Amino acid sequence: MILTTAPLANVLLCSAAALAYAVPALGAPRLSMWASRGALWLAWLLHALALSVGLFATPPHFGFAPALSVTAWLVLTVYAVESHLFPQLRARWALAGLGAVAVLLALLFPGSALHASASPWLPLHWALGIASYGLFAAAVVHAWLMTRAEQQMRMAADATSGIPLLTLERLTFRLVSAGFVLLTATLLVGWLFDEQLYGVHGWKWSHKTVFSLLSWLAFAILLVGRSRFGWRGRKAVRVLYTGAGLLLLGYVGSRFVLEVVLGRVA
Repeated sequence: MILTTAPLANVLLCSAAALAYAVPALGAPRLSMWASRGALWLAWLLHALALSVGLFATPPHFGFAPALSVTAWLVLTVYAVESHLFPQLRARWALAGLGAVAVLLALLFPGSALHASASPWLPLHWALGIASYGLFAAAVVHAWLMTRAEQQMRMAADATSGIPLLTLERLTFRLVSAGFVLLTATLLVGWLFDEQLYGVHGWKWSHKTVFSLLSWLAFAILLVGRSRFGWRGRKAVRVLYTGAGLLLLGYVGSRFVLEVVLGRVA
């Protein structure tokens, strides 16, 4: 298990971000919309500062928990943009809880140091991969809101998401499409620069590669099914969850086993 001593600045920033996230997560029913949104913005900013301390340190550190932390931050960034376009969107408490857990995990498991001899293509590979993680995670959140709204419609209850079902569906598939493009670019970079990235010639068949390819296939099937056969509703959501689960197992799952279960740093 990797539990390194984090710099004091990172401890303070992560603690402050987690506390700020806890305000809208735990006090959503009692807070006004502006107070809840302000606390979430403050937490988002503190989260970004905490990420910069870890990712731009000397040497930078990365692992499964920082990957989840960046993913959560990207999901909140997508939410921040969408909340301006759709002010009626209401998912602050769930996203705040996600942010708090991700920040604390990254503090407990900061990952391993990136070696100075690492390929210059590795940051691009990671950036594309984490960006695709963020978009697919945002799509999963939208799919959850969509499912909940559909269930409430069937029970003749008022939808709590605040956005019409068809709008949620369009947003979900736009995020899936964008994430699929970035995931494809991630896999291409890994294939074209495999020797520089991994120090071996030829495609490196690892757990990460297999799960990433399976997730790519699941998302490709989802987009083709949506375009050609009009998939929607529960069928589309199930395929989306499957692809997201496989993608999560790809990097985060393999690194979790490596860092936490096996206690290795590389």
